[in-house]
Amino acid sequence: MAYTIKINGTAHTIDADGDTPLLWVLRDILGMTGTKFGCGAALCGACTVHVDGTATRSCITPLESVGESAVTTIEAIGETPQGKALQRAWLDLEVVQCGYCQSGQLMSAAALLTATPKPSDEDIDAAMSGNVCRCGTYQRIRAAIHHAAA
Repeated sequence: MAYTIKINGTAHTIDADGDTPLLWVLRDILGMTGTKFGCGAALCGACTVHVDGTATRSCITPLESVGESAVTTIEAIGETPQGKALQRAWLDLEVVQCGYCQSGQLMSAAALLTATPKPSDEDIDAAMSGNVCRCGTYQRIRAAIHHAAA
């Protein structure tokens, strides 16, 4: 069945089953590989995108559930004020080690800053708790979020 979804401001018509995870639509059908596959069970956060501004795990989000919602991926997050500030903070504070989880980390952090422009440590920990970083850069991630919020 054909679905038309809006991704990063552009409408895309997708011919796929409605239960196809949004992650595979982005990566395999549209070739947008910035969103990563991690666990496939919404436990690690690597696949995080925004659906109408809300951080959403694309690995368990069926294509048919997107409907008229606006999807934003890591490819476009730098076009938002929060995303641009976070990208700068990530570079300034050298957050990244291996980098695999970072697109999901940035997407969750951008949703946090949109909802809570001046987050506390507790706000950050709560918002980022579902994002796993195998390199353990959690302290640098928290510092970069504070840096971007300043």
